[in-house]
Amino acid sequence: MIKDTNTIIAGIPDALTPHVRRVTAPNGGIMTGPGTNTYLIGWRDVAVIDPGPKDQQHVDAIIEAVEAGGGRIHSIWVTHTHRDHSPAAAMLVERCGAPCYGAILPDDGFQDLSFAPDTELHDGLTVSTDEWSLTAIHTPGHVHNHYCFHFEQDGLMFVGDHMMQGTTVVIIPPHGVMADYITSLEKMLDYPMQAIAPGHGYLIEEPHKVVQDTIAHRMARERLLCMKMTHEWQSLEDLTRAVYKGLDKRLFKFASLSLLAHLNKLVAEHRAETDGADNWRHAS
Repeated sequence: MIKDTNTIIAGIPDALTPHVRRVTAPNGGIMTGPGTNTYLIGWRDVAVIDPGPKDQQHVDAIIEAVEAGGGRIHSIWVTHTHRDHSPAAAMLVERCGAPCYGAILPDDGFQDLSFAPDTELHDGLTVSTDEWSLTAIHTPGHVHNHYCFHFEQDGLMFVGDHMMQGTTVVIIPPHGVMADYITSLEKMLDYPMQAIAPGHGYLIEEPHKVVQDTIAHRMARERLLCMKMTHEWQSLEDLTRAVYKGLDKRLFKFASLSLLAHLNKLVAEHRAETDGADNWRHAS
C-alpha cells in the first residue's frame, strides 16, 4: 500500500509505505519545492537515501526518526552530489559510522566536494537486508553521476533530481547531457513501478505515463528551439528568451542551462552549429 500526505512539513516523518518514510529538509525554495526529501528504507537496518543539505536540524530529524522506530542507520545512498542532496552524508557518517554509496564528479561549481563514498556505485549494484533490497540504476542526464534506486518490494523508484513533482529538471552541462537524459528516462520504463519518489515534492503516481510525458515535454521543447533558431547567429540568452516566454526571472539561469544542453545535443546530431562563443544557428 502506497499513500502520501496532503502537506509536507520539514522534519516531520511521513510513512509512505510499510517500509518507507520521508523526512524533508528545511531548505524549501523555488528550486527545491518544500525541501529536499530524505527517504528512510526499513525499520531495523535503515537505508538513508539522499541525506540532504548540510543542516544540523535535518540530520537530527533523520537520526530521531530512525531511533524512534527502534532502528539504526545501515547505509547511506546518494543519488548525486549536488549541495542540496549529499552534504549531510558526512555529518551522518560522523554520527553513526554507516557506509556511503554514491559516485563523484569533478567540480563544476555545483558539486558537494565533501562527499566521499565508501562504495562507488555502478549500474545494477544491489544491496539487500532481511527487510529491503535496493538496486542502483545509472541515470545520467541531470548530471553524469546521477543514480536512481529501485525498491521493487514496495514498487518505488527513488529518483533524486532525475524527475521532479510538478516540473521538469535542469540539465547542467558539461556533466548534464540531454541525449543521456532522454535515454535514462526511457530506461526507467523497463522497471516495475507503482510510484516515483522524487528528491523534491510528493510521490508521483502513474509513473510510466509521467515518464513518457516527460520525454514528450523535452522533445517538444527541442522542437520549439528548432523553430526559434534561424540561420543567423543567436546568443544563448536570446534563444532562452524566445523559447521560454514569460519565464520567472529567477529561473532564467536554470532554463538557459537546459537549453544549452538541447543545443549541445543538436550540434552533436549535426542539426545546429556553434561559433564556440555562445552563439548558435541552424546547421548550414
